[in-house]
Amino acid sequence: MTLAEFFSCSLLAFGPPVAMFALTIAKDPVRIIIMTAAAFFWLLSFLLSSVVWYIVTPLRTYLAFGMVFAIIFQEGFRYCTYLLLRKTEAGLKEISENHEIGKHKLEMAYVSGLGFGFMSGAFALVNVLADSIGPGTLGLQSGTEFFFVTSAAMTLCMILLNTFWSVIFFNGLDEKNYKKILWVIGSHFFVSSLSLLNRKELYLATILPSYVVLLITAMLAFKCAGGYVGTLLHTFVNKP
Repeated sequence: MTLAEFFSCSLLAFGPPVAMFALTIAKDPVRIIIMTAAAFFWLLSFLLSSVVWYIVTPLRTYLAFGMVFAIIFQEGFRYCTYLLLRKTEAGLKEISENHEIGKHKLEMAYVSGLGFGFMSGAFALVNVLADSIGPGTLGLQSGTEFFFVTSAAMTLCMILLNTFWSVIFFNGLDEKNYKKILWVIGSHFFVSSLSLLNRKELYLATILPSYVVLLITAMLAFKCAGGYVGTLLHTFVNKP
């Protein structure tokens, strides 16, 4: 039972992102480098927020304060990633084997966002997955059996959100459209605040609004990337 729980939660959280990586990134070494660099930037943000958490004593007691600083650092390093990629864009095109990296202006935003998401998801779920292996399982005497699946579902949500947030964030900076940047930061705070409800086992109150935000963010990212409803319908509907 514990192994089944481990693999099911792992596939739920990381299955779609791994498929995205395999289909869109794995074949190009430059995209892998960009994704790795973005993951490293997320690690730096995590390190700085951990330092602040350690230095400022109240942060150790109140989780919400630590969450605020973590989001600020993450969005700050998302901006640093944007600056780095825009400065090195021409060089990346030259060293790319197919010279098509960055052909679409938001391609690198997608790749770096997936790197951000993978690293945040790994840190969010690795301890939960380790506990799911055993020696026991939740829900027998106390707690709830929905803890692991809820954690996996929220991890998937955050990985995808980070991917879409980067697309919207980069597009907002390119167009100087600060409403898009405010949406990224505001929705990041909102979804992260919802996760605090998990301490009270209000899982539906966390998951449902978070996935509504994910759907809206995905639509915004699709629009920022130049997509429109006609092309989406054409993808799924076969014309005679």
